[in-house]
Parts: sequence; structure tokens; C-alpha cells
Amino acid sequence: MDDIRPATPQRSQRFVHQIQQDLRDKGYAFQTEKTYLHWIKRYIIFHNKRHPAQMGADDINVFLSHLGSQRNCSPATQRIALNALIYLYRKFLKVDLEPLAFEKARQRRRLPVVLSHGEVNGILTCLDGKYHLMVSLLYGAGLRQSELLNLRIKDIDFELNTLTVRSGKGDKDRTTLLPTTLLVPLQRQIAEVQKLHTRDIEDGFGEVYLPNALAQKNPRAAFELGWQFLFPSTRIGACPRTGVMRRHHLHHTALRKHVMKARLKAGITKPVKCHTFRHSFATRLLQKVYDLRTMQKLLGHNDVKTTEIYTHVLGQRANSSEQ
Repeated sequence: MDDIRPATPQRSQRFVHQIQQDLRDKGYAFQTEKTYLHWIKRYIIFHNKRHPAQMGADDINVFLSHLGSQRNCSPATQRIALNALIYLYRKFLKVDLEPLAFEKARQRRRLPVVLSHGEVNGILTCLDGKYHLMVSLLYGAGLRQSELLNLRIKDIDFELNTLTVRSGKGDKDRTTLLPTTLLVPLQRQIAEVQKLHTRDIEDGFGEVYLPNALAQKNPRAAFELGWQFLFPSTRIGACPRTGVMRRHHLHHTALRKHVMKARLKAGITKPVKCHTFRHSFATRLLQKVYDLRTMQKLLGHNDVKTTEIYTHVLGQRANSSEQ
């Protein structure tokens, strides 16, 4: 259950715990919390464990320049580290920083790996059961791995053929396509989850993790079928926040292992990750002449420039086929 926030020690004097609690009080997403803490720790270790209050803009410049020139990190990674340190000083320590002047990481345009429709089908033929359905959703609905794993039964609308992504990247909800070919497999999967949930209740369990606000307003919702994860874990474990024994969603490593095995079995030499199917979904939309704004909405991109990269991918593939 590594996507559930663990409890923090009350009134802890440790610097890290105080930052962690402040991030939660300000409503930052758990992934942002983990990312910011990671970069703040790296910053402190880089400067021989000096306290951030004893450092300032010059020390930030040295650290960020090191990331860009010595560690060869991408501009996006350097920007994330910068955001973490800006939060640390301006929002947590309440320190006004001098203008920063660090060496920017060099921009390198990397086009995403994309699979053809035939290559995706080749991988799917090497999968069965729930893993076949999971990869079909990654490709057919353009989901991120975390979005897929966090799907609840209530998020599927069989009448409208839509799928609702809750608290996706940027903590935003969105609606995306649900291929009609997946309706029957989804109904079978829900029936399996219902059997498992009934058995859990009989065994004295059956409570699923809920977002904090809902858990306080309607705790009984945790036992409802609609709130159960579409792809539940095979085991029941203790919640890191409360200690309650629950069945969480399937762990991402299980899906990754099956995708890797299927790729090798299908004889595909391209490096394939779960996110590759999302890239392939976007390229498929372009081939079907979807406009960029519609694609941006379906993919949940904040900036249409992120969506535009797939036009370069399609152009590259067209050029290679001509040669």
C-alpha cells in the first residue's frame, strides 16, 4: 500500500516530519509530498547535512547547477528539484530568496516509444485474464499505470461507455473513452471482484481504503461494492496509516512483470513499459484524425504542447516508412 500516506509522529521535532506535516496541512498530493521530500533530502545531503535555514540562494544555485551539468538530469527533473526548494524556503521556512542564477540543464528532445496496433495485439495475445484486460485499458483508454490501478467499480459507466479517472495527475478528474470491446470482460472482472468482496466480508474484512474526507463523512462506503478496486490485490494487508487490515489494489510490480514477459514472448525488441501503451493510444488517436484539443482532454494534459509531441512521433514514423 505504498500509495497511502503513512501516519506522521505527533509533535515530532524532526525537520523531515515537520515538512511532511506542513505539506499535508497545505493539501499537497501524496506523490508531490514524496517528490519534494526526496529533493529536499538530496539538497541537504549534497551540502554535507547543513540545515537549510543556514543556507540560501547561492547554495541552491550550486545544487541545481550540479544536477544540470554533473548529473546530466533533464530540464524537467531540474525544475521539479527547483519547485521543491522554492516550497522549502518560501512556504515552509518563510524566507525570501534572492533571484536564482543556476546553470540550466540542457534540453534534449526525446520522442516516446510507440507501438503499432499490430505490436500491441501481439503483446495482448501473450496475456490472459485480468492482465489482458489491464493492458487493454491502458491502450484503449490511454490511462497512466497509477490511474488504472486506482480504478474503482463505480468509475465505469456502461451506459455511456465512459471511464472516469479520479484524482489523476495534478489531482484532477477526467472522463475518457471506454472501448465497447472491453464491456463484457469488464463485467466479468466486476463479477469476480464481487465474489471476492463477499468472501472478505464473511471473513470479517471487506473494508477498502477511502480518501480521507469521504472516510470521515461516510465510513460505511468502505464496504460498498462500488468503492472496491477494479483490480484488487491477491492479499489483505495492514493499512500503513491506520493499521486496519484491508485489501488494496494490485501492486504495480505485478503488472510490470506480466508486461515484460509478454513483450519477450511476442518477440518485440522495443523497450516497453506500462506507459508505452498510453503513448500508443495517443498516436492511434492522431491516426484517426482526432484534433489536439480533444486529445488533450482525453489524456488529461495541462498544456496542449505536451500533446503536440505525438505529431512529431507520427511524422517520424511516416518518414521512416517512406525510406
